[in-house]
Amino acid sequence: MKKVLAFGTFDIFHKGHEYFLREAKALGDELHVVIARDETVEHVKGRKPGKGHHERREEVEAYEHMDVAVVGNEGDKYKVIEEIRPDIIALGYDQTSFTEHLEEELKKRGLSPRIVRIESFEPHKYKSSKLTGKDP
Repeated sequence: MKKVLAFGTFDIFHKGHEYFLREAKALGDELHVVIARDETVEHVKGRKPGKGHHERREEVEAYEHMDVAVVGNEGDKYKVIEEIRPDIIALGYDQTSFTEHLEEELKKRGLSPRIVRIESFEPHKYKSSKLTGKDP
């Protein structure tokens, strides 16, 4: 069974997220999604998410192309990758935080999943910051 791992905030679950998860799921048999903790979102984006991480996890978990959704770890952000041991890591077109040292961290931990970048789906229309009016 091929495991795919994806990450995200998913503050306002929209068609862009649906596209991302559907494309990620198509890469394997089982899709695991890590939902960013509230503190992580605030640190990375400079603002708190509109919804708490548990509520965001429930929304993502309800999506039909999902298998497992978990909230990310507090300290070591890469630990969840060790726990899930995915065959593939699917990244969004705009995910740069946390990913700059990803390959190095994977190598240190003896992991070698394939990393796939998922193309955007109408980002001018379906991007959470645009939908909330927080796009700079």
